[in-house]
Amino acid sequence: MKIALAQLNYHIGNFESNTAKIIDHINMAKQNGADLVVFAELCVCGYPARDFLEFDEFIDLCEESAQKIAAVCTDVACIIGLPTFNHKDEGKNLSNSAYFIEHGKVKAVVNKALLPNYDVFDEYRYFEPSTEFNCIEFKGKKIALTICEDLWNTIENPLYVTRPMDSLIHQQPDVMINIAASPFAYNHDEERIAILKDNASRYKLPLLYVNQVGAQTELIFDGGSLVFDNTGKLIDELPYFEESLAYYTLHDDGSISFEHPSTMKTERPADIEQIHQGILLGIRDYFYKSGFKQAILGLSGGIDSAVVCALAAEALGAENVMAVLLPSRFSSDHSLKDAEDLVKNLGCKSATIAIKHITEAIETSLHPQFNNLPFNIAEENIQSRSRAILLMAMCNKFGYILLNTSNKSEAAVGYGTLYGDMCGGISVIGDVYKTQVFELARYINRNQEIIPINSIIKPPSAELRPDQKDTDSLPEYDILDKILAEYIENRCSSAEIIKMGYDEKTVRRVIRLINLAEHKRYQTPPILRVSPKAFGMGRRMPIVGKYLS
Repeated sequence: MKIALAQLNYHIGNFESNTAKIIDHINMAKQNGADLVVFAELCVCGYPARDFLEFDEFIDLCEESAQKIAAVCTDVACIIGLPTFNHKDEGKNLSNSAYFIEHGKVKAVVNKALLPNYDVFDEYRYFEPSTEFNCIEFKGKKIALTICEDLWNTIENPLYVTRPMDSLIHQQPDVMINIAASPFAYNHDEERIAILKDNASRYKLPLLYVNQVGAQTELIFDGGSLVFDNTGKLIDELPYFEESLAYYTLHDDGSISFEHPSTMKTERPADIEQIHQGILLGIRDYFYKSGFKQAILGLSGGIDSAVVCALAAEALGAENVMAVLLPSRFSSDHSLKDAEDLVKNLGCKSATIAIKHITEAIETSLHPQFNNLPFNIAEENIQSRSRAILLMAMCNKFGYILLNTSNKSEAAVGYGTLYGDMCGGISVIGDVYKTQVFELARYINRNQEIIPINSIIKPPSAELRPDQKDTDSLPEYDILDKILAEYIENRCSSAEIIKMGYDEKTVRRVIRLINLAEHKRYQTPPILRVSPKAFGMGRRMPIVGKYLS
């Protein structure tokens, strides 16, 4: 049996595009002699469709698309994912389903049993879990078809009370096929491989796993579809962050061979390389799928905006990036030069708009209210918000999308100005700690100096008052980021972090800042997710909670 894995980039709710792409790849696979073409979880509608799933018309359109796909499956079979109505009286209205299509008809329906409801996943909100498990017979083989999480219950502390494969194995399948929509995090590829390897070893069956690729707002899907033999040996790994169509032959003895040269690397790519590739894909898809082409950002000469500008130029083309220099009376000459040098290196568009007269006008207007009170954070934030007004005006006038340049360290402790530097359409590095931003800059410069070296080595500063440094308000970033990671990613308490050897006063202050800043994060743009625990849809905290604040 010749099986094709189609690792594709889908667009949520774009039924015409998704259906055409699926049909095109069915036809390509058919021309190459495939017997079966396998697509990703919920590929017909795109994943995650979220509350689109609450519209009956949306589900009807999925079914209409499935029937169009079925019509071309005359000499080839396919597996597609889509939401379907649950026609039982009990349970949720929908199932997360896979259709097995052969001879122009839906021959079998498999419904997902294990519905993740943690971090960025919210599937039990919409779907009823399946309790029925049956293999699919095709070309003299029995296929154990599962959907994403259905194979993720082999971990040491199972999240669910059942394993679909424990039921399916009694039907003596010849092969496992798993269709997935597994989001990217820089440590997720190794975890994914380990889980799937365990399944192939446990059930002594070959396993073909297909993941989707592409970004859906903040969620990035990295592809990396996998094939294992019946001993659990990884025999192929499709490219990450790009579409791919690959062919495999399942032999009668259970072995699998493939036609194309293997893309497997001898060692895993470094985290920072994965973050770089993931962010590029996130930027491209956010703009392409939203129907926009041009980005704008404020370029300060600092490391954060320099990295975002370089990433945007690489993702969208330098000609589609407008970098705006917005000097205030506190901006240093070297910062302006660093920004100008970056613009020259990238070849992007640029403009310079001084904000001194704007902030002075606002301060003059507020003089009766401020009544000679000393300069403080109010005047600092006026500068940041003046810049935001100018950038948003240019967005409105020319159709740009504003890129937010805040990093995860700043977002964590609230080191930013609401309606100022925290505004934007998409947050590019909001899931990248400051120490990782420096790594990212060095990675961008791996072949040549793109980001001026001075932007990398100078002490970080918001430059909103004379001689300001980030360390005036925050611990050194190499300490801060470690504490943040223990609290945010690892969910350690302050007591646990202090036991690790960190200064108690610093730990308690940092965690208090994180919790006090929750109201700010509720009002920030969507953040491209590259870590296992990003701010946004995967981390839900009360604003007015007292615990740890």
